[in-house]
Amino acid sequence: MNTAKITQLVRRAAASALLLSGLGLSTSCVTQEQYEESVGLAKSYQTKLYDMEQHSARLETENERLRAELRRNEAGILDAGFSESVEARMSELQRMLEDLDHPIGDIERFDVEGGYVFMIQDKILFESGSADLGAEGKAALLGLAGEIGSAPHGRIFVRGHTDSDPVKRPATVKKFPHGNLQLSAERAVAVAALLVSHADIAARNVVVAGYGQWEPVAPNDSIDNKRLNRRVEIFVADAE
Repeated sequence: MNTAKITQLVRRAAASALLLSGLGLSTSCVTQEQYEESVGLAKSYQTKLYDMEQHSARLETENERLRAELRRNEAGILDAGFSESVEARMSELQRMLEDLDHPIGDIERFDVEGGYVFMIQDKILFESGSADLGAEGKAALLGLAGEIGSAPHGRIFVRGHTDSDPVKRPATVKKFPHGNLQLSAERAVAVAALLVSHADIAARNVVVAGYGQWEPVAPNDSIDNKRLNRRVEIFVADAE
């Protein structure tokens, strides 16, 4: 039962007790003992009502303090750029890919504002329709983890992507019933888990997201473009 409900019940009880004590002054059928008992009961309820009101006021003060602290924290998060600036920085990839003067390799590093990005083609990480890292993918990621951990850095954002081809094979559908979005998310988790197995990368600094087919770097209109879109990106923010 909440504080407002309890206070309401106490008020009613106090009012009833006061009414009974008032009746004792004008009704001969109420004995002196009953009158004194009703007066004592009224005082008791009045004391409880006062205590409840004080408690309610303290709770409201504490709630307001917590709300103010939450607002400050939310402002701090926005100022830190965790909500918008990561997306803005990652969007630089499209321009960089367009300006690239060589075919995109299996692993490419791009320096962007506020950090750098590794873009890794899925073919060296996973079998088709799988979120299990292969031996080649594990070795590549351990190398990247060593490079990341060798220098001060901020948060690490791991983002999984697929092409637009739907998940069709029965075994794959059974494993990923939510399609490309689930597949991309679980692949990102697998990559992140491998990264944090490295001693110099803390799990608390790693953020994971799956985008499915919704953020392609090229139109899904050819085999080569679809290959580019099946990727995992690792954005490493600069140390604060």
